[in-house]
Amino acid sequence: MSSRQYYQFFRRNPHANSSKKYPSWWLRWHIDLPLFAMLALIVSIGLIQLYSASGGNLNLVIKQAMSFMLGLLVMFVVAQIPPRIYQAVSPWLYVSIVLLLVMVALFGTVAMGARRWLTIPHVTRFQPSEFMKLAMPMMMAWFLAHTVLPPKLKHIIIALLIIAIPSALIARQPDLGTSLLVVSSGFFGLFLSGLPWWFLIFSGVAVSIIAPFAWHFLHDYQQQRILTLLNPEADPLGTGWNIIQSKTAIGSGGMMGKGWLQGTQAHLEFLPEGHTDFIIATYAEEFGLLGIIGLILLYSLILARCLYIATTATDSYSRLLAGAISLSFFVYVFVNAGMVSGILPVVGVPLPFVSYGGTAMLTLLTGFGMLMSIHTHKKLLD
Repeated sequence: MSSRQYYQFFRRNPHANSSKKYPSWWLRWHIDLPLFAMLALIVSIGLIQLYSASGGNLNLVIKQAMSFMLGLLVMFVVAQIPPRIYQAVSPWLYVSIVLLLVMVALFGTVAMGARRWLTIPHVTRFQPSEFMKLAMPMMMAWFLAHTVLPPKLKHIIIALLIIAIPSALIARQPDLGTSLLVVSSGFFGLFLSGLPWWFLIFSGVAVSIIAPFAWHFLHDYQQQRILTLLNPEADPLGTGWNIIQSKTAIGSGGMMGKGWLQGTQAHLEFLPEGHTDFIIATYAEEFGLLGIIGLILLYSLILARCLYIATTATDSYSRLLAGAISLSFFVYVFVNAGMVSGILPVVGVPLPFVSYGGTAMLTLLTGFGMLMSIHTHKKLLD
């Protein structure tokens, strides 16, 4: 049913909802107001910090704001589509993007030593792996919703193959960061379906055994990132520079911070990528520990709202999809904060809605549009 049909239904049936005669404007247009308000707040924080981290580059701020407005439009459109439509198109979307990834491996455009892009001559160049961040949880939710839950061993094996095929293609580009995000989004769907604990323990043991052998299959730069994580001071003017300067920025902020526009690490260009992957370091320097606590609290509230939407969904597909998208959002925040603070390797994962980058903004808001669709369509049918 469309929003107009819902409105007409409530006009003809004034007692269909005992709490109010008509659904709210936000509900009729399938916008979850608490989630939308928190997203708008964190993007506003991001734009303010981007202006400082970029050295007052207003053009970057305007581009980021335009990306947000485009993302809002996409989120609004996505939210209007009922979850049953997403369920129907999930396998087709997954297969289509896997085929695009195969095309990248065969005919992709090489840039900066990586083959990650497909080029449409005289039109555009795009990165298919970005779309897999959403197609993977959709496909996993679709597959598991058609099985008996908790899944049996044969279904677990099939699910792992669904995860492994695109992840391997993305890792081959090479793009280990995106590959890990795709793996996590698929694994969360599998985990939420009722994955038995014995399987998790077995997987942990297997990873521990395989890890030493997997080292030899990593690219040189990937091995260097792990070595830098363990001992950044071994090459303080080379590979360890970013982490050392990042931790210096975080520590120099103290409790209250130096104040907006008063940070030195980014402004004096000690901290490379201060407006993208390492923007949380510049934020910590200017707003201190209290500012970081506030930012983490806001992220936590967004995650809590997303998990609430997942737990109140009315069907298996919606619950698994909403849960996987929610936990994938958590991975974005955790990995970025971890690599900036030196507890995880640097893998190029942006801080959601704060780091500069239009593609990440668009992908994330599309996922939140799906969450709003799941929640508001359910509420209109309650």
